[in-house]
Amino acid sequence: MDPVIIVGAGPVGLTLALALARQEVPSVVLDEGPGKDEPRLARTVVLREDTAALIERLTGVPLDEAGARWAGWRSMRRKQVMREITFDEAPEDAEVAGDPQAPAPLTPPLHVAQHVLTGALHAALARERLVKIAVDSRLDAIEQETSGVTAHTRGPSGIWWRGSHLVGCDGPRSTVRKLLDIRFPGRTAVERHAVAALRTELPWPGQALLHRMPPWRSSGSSAGEVTGRPLPDGVWRLDWLLPPGKDLVTPELLLARVRETLTGWTGETSPSYELLDTGVHVVHHRLARRWRVGRVFLAGDAAHLLGALGTHGLDEGLRDADNLAWKLALAWHHGPHEALLDSYQAERRAVVAARLRAADQALPLLRGGKGLRSYVPGAARGHDALLTDGHLGSGPLGAPAGYADSPLAPRHIEAEVPVGTPPGAPVTDVVVTAEDGSFVRLRDRLGRGALLVVLVAPGTGVWERRHWVTAGIMPRLAAAVTALPHQAELLVAESYPGAAAHTVLLVRPDGHLVTALNGVRPADLYAAAEATLGGPVRAKEEAEAGAGSR
Repeated sequence: MDPVIIVGAGPVGLTLALALARQEVPSVVLDEGPGKDEPRLARTVVLREDTAALIERLTGVPLDEAGARWAGWRSMRRKQVMREITFDEAPEDAEVAGDPQAPAPLTPPLHVAQHVLTGALHAALARERLVKIAVDSRLDAIEQETSGVTAHTRGPSGIWWRGSHLVGCDGPRSTVRKLLDIRFPGRTAVERHAVAALRTELPWPGQALLHRMPPWRSSGSSAGEVTGRPLPDGVWRLDWLLPPGKDLVTPELLLARVRETLTGWTGETSPSYELLDTGVHVVHHRLARRWRVGRVFLAGDAAHLLGALGTHGLDEGLRDADNLAWKLALAWHHGPHEALLDSYQAERRAVVAARLRAADQALPLLRGGKGLRSYVPGAARGHDALLTDGHLGSGPLGAPAGYADSPLAPRHIEAEVPVGTPPGAPVTDVVVTAEDGSFVRLRDRLGRGALLVVLVAPGTGVWERRHWVTAGIMPRLAAAVTALPHQAELLVAESYPGAAAHTVLLVRPDGHLVTALNGVRPADLYAAAEATLGGPVRAKEEAEAGAGSR
């Protein structure tokens, strides 16, 4: 069968190629450039817990060695510290340690230069037999048929590429989106930031900082908000919020901002620093009307642009890839399954639209300047909390969203019980026992294309799997898992937040909870799995025969 064509070799496109390869789906990545990402320390990305884990799982690279985990977070307003958070080292596992009610420790975001991230993805792809990267290949035509997609690229020699599906991961000016004539409405230049990467010492080693209305602002200065994020080797990225408009950011203005800010933070009249890179970051808010047209899909910046108030668009782009990969893989291996493929747009577009609405509603409040709301008691702390949400990945601006209203969500499961994770939300990463008897993290079993069935069974962790795998309810559950309409892996956890003993969790390949059942309920488990797949899955041979008869 033909490979999936991926247009664009940025982080989202490369991640999608790796995610498909892990599920035995070949792909070809069309890169309009030479295949190299220019090192730029002023171009960095902040990954939350779930997206950092996704990249680590796909590349096998411990990203802590490539980037910087924040030691803490500090919010300031004028001279006052509004909020300070310390990211504690996570215990090995709160539940296994015997305290299932203990709150999970805050996981620090990971800050990494974008060229380092793409370098790790390229290195992993170089070892991958199922992925071909075609450099200097600029797309200029797409043709669709019921059986596949054909794409034409310009280059040293024009080439026609044949694929089963095509995914446009080709950025804000997406050629794929334009060829499909998909509208991309939204707002331009919602925020503008001057950016500098420099090596220096700050009073808060390893701690990210948001400083609003700093007291050292000189007359006429509009630097009303400064963000500092650490990188490895004593490097910091500083962002200054710029006023609306298109005023030119001159080198002299940027150097004045650097000196003024470092003087204000360190108290030194002539702070030492080494300027490494500069730039201007412009935030747009846009959302494509459609994310799927036949066998062609949009993902990442080709489908959406966001990033105001501390939110980070790459997180959502990586979640696009994670969501789409297992659905494309199932369709590639088992034939057309329209409801499942349609759910990609239904789920992901709704999530990003909600994130954009939350940011657009907060922008007038946070950027509206003076007025009555500036004098409302507690308003400053409320504003700070909103911004912290965006930067740390929590609340409506930043938390990973669930798919509770997904068309794949099962309906009327009688044996469903509540647990600490709502249906549709990402599961908590607990220690589980795999089928080979090894202890692994639940998140490590994701992304293989299989459904996960997790039995909560206190006490099993102290015994070897062979002693309990044939005892109690295990044989009946194992038989139910074998009978599911799609490949599934049976895992056992000592505990799971909010779950009673013998609770059975059904988890999607991308780590979102489908349902939690009260005990072994084969009929309910089967119905939930079938709904997760978009309905009954036809065999590949049957699907191909049906396509041939049309």
